[in-house]
Amino acid sequence: MSQSWVSTVRLIAPVLPTSLAAMSVQLTILGSGSSGNCAFLETGETRLLIDAGLSGRQIRQRLLGIGRAPENLSGILITHEHSDHIQGLVGLAAKLQIPIYCNRLTREAIERQLDVQLDFRLFSTGNSFDVGDVVIDTFTIPHDAYDPVGFLLRTTAGDIGFLTDLGHATKLIVQRLQSAKILLLETNYDLKLLQDDPKRPWSVKQRILSRHGHLSNEAAAQVTEQLLSSQLRHVFLGHLSGDCNRPDLAHRAVSQMLERNGASHVHLEVASQDVACPTLNA
Repeated sequence: MSQSWVSTVRLIAPVLPTSLAAMSVQLTILGSGSSGNCAFLETGETRLLIDAGLSGRQIRQRLLGIGRAPENLSGILITHEHSDHIQGLVGLAAKLQIPIYCNRLTREAIERQLDVQLDFRLFSTGNSFDVGDVVIDTFTIPHDAYDPVGFLLRTTAGDIGFLTDLGHATKLIVQRLQSAKILLLETNYDLKLLQDDPKRPWSVKQRILSRHGHLSNEAAAQVTEQLLSSQLRHVFLGHLSGDCNRPDLAHRAVSQMLERNGASHVHLEVASQDVACPTLNA
């Protein structure tokens, strides 16, 4: 007989902005693609995963590859409940009782999918909260999930934005990410490759192309252009489709926009599903 679990749920209070003194901050994109997404942020006091869409085993291995272990995590931030963002929770957070930060609708969706006990810490979308010395701003994004969010992580070394799984960028999103120094941005598909893909029925293609679907390479370039500033220094292109995109196509679309705008100060890097990106010192 399967065991019935009751998850722990705690509400977290929003916090007001605080001034932050500079110290070492490191970001590692452990993996990003249409089958799994996970990033690791380390500051002086805090170690966070942003999404846990790789298997628990893969997350552990990739953390060990940079000399870290999941036992030392302060928490896991979840953008939404799709499997490519939460599949590692069973093999990781459930065993180690790592706090999971998400909103109420995402928690309810996760509970319907996973039969494990989890330590949820709930935030209200649009509010900010802190984990250790990191202040996390949350904002709604248009995607076909229950209550999907993007994050802006405010650290001592600058602000880091996470924006994947969205059909289009609203004015609110652009406003919330204006201060980003580092950005992980979805470049899910190349339009022609998606249109010509023989595996996906037209209904699936329509969902991907919709305003609650995913960003194309060209749409991601337009979003990046809106976010160009003197403080934006590094953009990771993530969540690439394995069938309907290629790293060179995603890189070309955004790099050509950067060249047109003379934004030579922005470093562009395409994240991989299969291997972690080199750790970035923010």
